[in-house]
Amino acid sequence: MYHIVTDSCCDLPYQVLQVANVEFLSMKIRLGDLELMDDLGRTFDNDNYMEQLKNGAAPTTSQINVGQYIEFFRPYVEKKQPVLYIAFSSALSGSYNSALQAVALLNEEYVDPQIQVFDTKAASLGEGILVLEAVRLRNEGKTLEETLSWLEENYLKVHSWVTVDDLKYLERGGRISKTSAALGNILNVKPIITVDKEGRLTNVNKVRGRNKAIQHIVEETVKTIVAPLEQTVYIAYAGDLERAEKTKQLLEENIKMKEVKLYPLGPTIASHTGYGCIAIFSMGITR
Repeated sequence: MYHIVTDSCCDLPYQVLQVANVEFLSMKIRLGDLELMDDLGRTFDNDNYMEQLKNGAAPTTSQINVGQYIEFFRPYVEKKQPVLYIAFSSALSGSYNSALQAVALLNEEYVDPQIQVFDTKAASLGEGILVLEAVRLRNEGKTLEETLSWLEENYLKVHSWVTVDDLKYLERGGRISKTSAALGNILNVKPIITVDKEGRLTNVNKVRGRNKAIQHIVEETVKTIVAPLEQTVYIAYAGDLERAEKTKQLLEENIKMKEVKLYPLGPTIASHTGYGCIAIFSMGITR
């Protein structure tokens, strides 16, 4: 049996990964003088962190380095246990390339370490959907190669529709200018963001007002989703549970789905979106 592993940018609660028997690596967050580990809620106080974001905190994040990957993979290699690592988008972090470097170094140290690294070209619960699909396939008896093949054929069917409430976090990340952020906040402009086929965050539209932004990402989900009665749709929220519940209600009014689940946006991703971000993730047409 092979092992499925991932990283904390999948934003699946640690309890979900425990049940699924999926280990993960944690991203690091720097907040003032504190270095915090994004452990998907195992010890991380997400509510307190979101409150700090709401009050204007400006955290930074760092990728998983080569040494961390080597130490994470090594026990599997020594036990000759195959591993499928489902990774955060290479277009949003250097972690994927660090993982590849770690595997190359382990190949020099060991004979045929069986580690496959898959670039999801996704973030947050978009990555999480692919992790859970891989778990489903493994539990159905599919081989590592069969699961990897499914991921390669289907990863571009994951759709992510995102809106943020405070533009200053996009400005800090270099995605919009300081002038655009200031003017947008004054005019109550909300960007509509998606993840493109290269795995990058892309601004595709902008609307005036929070309610219209939520309506827009719901409409985009309805347009792009395929077989909604056969899948779970996920909503991630950065602190604002009430708004997430309203988003769920609006989505359910527009389309019938198997299930809708709400999960907190993880602190790594939220560090770049700010408090109030709402995102909808589903499987649909190839993007």
